[in-house]
Amino acid sequence: MTLSFPSVEEASQAWQAPLYADLAGDVNVSFEFFPPKTEKMEEQLWSAIQTLTPLAPKFVSVTYGAGGSTRERTHNTVARIAKETPLSAAAHLTCVAASKAEIDEVVDAYWEAGVRHIVALRGDPPEAGTKFEPHPDGYKGAAELVEGLVKRHPFEISVAAYPETHPDALSAQSDIDNLKRKLDAGATRAITQFFFEPDTFFRFRDTVAAAGIDAEIIPGIMPVSNFAAVQRMSAMCNTDVPGWMGKLFEGLDDLPAARQLVSATLAAELCRKLYAGGVRDFHFYTLNRAELSYAICHLLGLRPASDGSKRPATLEKTA
Repeated sequence: MTLSFPSVEEASQAWQAPLYADLAGDVNVSFEFFPPKTEKMEEQLWSAIQTLTPLAPKFVSVTYGAGGSTRERTHNTVARIAKETPLSAAAHLTCVAASKAEIDEVVDAYWEAGVRHIVALRGDPPEAGTKFEPHPDGYKGAAELVEGLVKRHPFEISVAAYPETHPDALSAQSDIDNLKRKLDAGATRAITQFFFEPDTFFRFRDTVAAAGIDAEIIPGIMPVSNFAAVQRMSAMCNTDVPGWMGKLFEGLDDLPAARQLVSATLAAELCRKLYAGGVRDFHFYTLNRAELSYAICHLLGLRPASDGSKRPATLEKTA
């Protein structure tokens, strides 16, 4: 049988050593959760936190609903994480439907609760599809919010970045300019919106560097547990969903276990390619579930140590 060049190349890749063999485990991870609405969701959240804590994440963050709709639940969740776990807890905070004085109140309460990290965002309008309108006495956007936070307390501050451009941005360049304003205002790092192909991140990283931005840019990873839901979210945040992904999830709607396997495989492959491109920090959108994120971290070489601290898989082999 005669093999074509593409066949030879494919065969060569298939016979190479496993993609995840002997990784150094030299990555840093962080996890994002959302505040629970019910007692059952509360149990699921804390189960996820307990499962992921031994991986010693750099920090964990808790989201903030549109228009401040989850303000109390976000605060309570972040405060409990800060009080009851060894984790560094970060609270999301937005500019939507709040005056500067109201935001100062929230910020002071976080500081008093021992929270030292804020994820500063412009935020989404309370009603989907409507345009963001700043509060008459509030901040006009995330850059101004960062300035206000820096003046209030010496927080560590993360902001958002959009590899495929924020849907409200006038242009890709204006979006980069806005990111620079946020970082220049005092933010520590940027966490990206989720994306599904490594080149999307690499192109963005190059563009950011060319703009003179040298702050840490952490890729946001969304394991796809529900393809239809991710399609809806992607449409709202201007994220491209490649056609090949839809084909891989076809026929799995009623097979959750198989869907989990496919999801973990795709997200782990994305992380492995990012790792090959020099990425060593990953932020996982967990949707309050631990299994997928834990599995991907495991493939990247992270192992919990007996004392709860993180150690590389290569070190564990010789222990």
